[in-house]
Amino acid sequence: MAKDDRHIIHIDMDAFYASIEEREDPSLKTKPLIVAKDPRKTGGRGVVSTANYVARKYGVHSAMSSSKALELCPKAVFRFSGFELYRAVSQKIHDIFHEYTDKVESVALDEAYLDITDNKRHISDSIQVGRMIQAEILKQTKLTCSVGVSYNKFLAKEASDYAKPFGLTVIEPKDAIEFLKRLPIEKFRGVGKKTVPKMHDLGINDGADLIQWSQMDLIKHFGKFGYVLYERARGIDKRPVEYARVRKSVGKERTFGPELENQSQVDDQLKHIAEMVAAEMQQKKKHGKTLVLKIRYRDFSTFTKRISLDNYIHNNPSDYYELASELLAEMPDIVGGVRLLGITLTNLADLNYENIVLNLFADPKR
Repeated sequence: MAKDDRHIIHIDMDAFYASIEEREDPSLKTKPLIVAKDPRKTGGRGVVSTANYVARKYGVHSAMSSSKALELCPKAVFRFSGFELYRAVSQKIHDIFHEYTDKVESVALDEAYLDITDNKRHISDSIQVGRMIQAEILKQTKLTCSVGVSYNKFLAKEASDYAKPFGLTVIEPKDAIEFLKRLPIEKFRGVGKKTVPKMHDLGINDGADLIQWSQMDLIKHFGKFGYVLYERARGIDKRPVEYARVRKSVGKERTFGPELENQSQVDDQLKHIAEMVAAEMQQKKKHGKTLVLKIRYRDFSTFTKRISLDNYIHNNPSDYYELASELLAEMPDIVGGVRLLGITLTNLADLNYENIVLNLFADPKR
């Protein structure tokens, strides 16, 4: 692997929260498992954090309402052990990463990029490093992960998506463009549902079509994203593994005087705050996997609760409001009055780089 002389690994834990629940209770491995609170016990409220691969066969997925998931899979088992456990397991996994390199960019509890170009073990074979990390995670946590190995972050991420669960896929520089030429345009990161029809109207149906376009023409039709498309079609991604960065968040708070005194007022304000956060996220071109709700009561007591999903939360007010409402239902009663409400998104990533699944090729021996 010679291009740019970089060796990048992307680690993506397989159905992370669900796998932890299965580890804690092995009987769940053969059952459709949904990580969420049981909607039959919450009056239908709740959102799916993730589901195991058995439940996914029924169409259950992250960010779906719990009641819809139950409708699709009536025999599902609902479990949620809490983020204290999930964070503890994540920390153990990140400790393993740091045994090989300190250049670790944590994307979420279950996902990270590693630059192992100059690794602590002085191993030149990046595939060997990937296998060693994968084996060590399994040994220490009894959990599986999928590993992508390539010469940049973009391709390493696509590689880790290719052979889930428990896969290891390598994209060599000499193979990258052929992989991308075969890729349907819908699978290119950042090409959303609204952009796909425009692409098709322009005759861009896959990577082979995309690579025929000039940079200026792509920018003309797609603005700044055109530049990203031009580079990605050629397997170019110069972004470094940002191991020194401080985790960022986007949030909005409102203080009320007089205090909010009933559920209707709280719901109205929560919707308004969700709209502000969505606008800010769109402006910053970010999306996040974790939503945090903050509330302060008349007596100045303050509480926060959070929910994390496997996939990035859709950037729209209704999704933010629904998740915040679920968290609000777990807070103390509001009859005493509410002084402050806030919604914050964390575990952020650029909106252009969403999780996707690629039909890539890999050497089965690797």
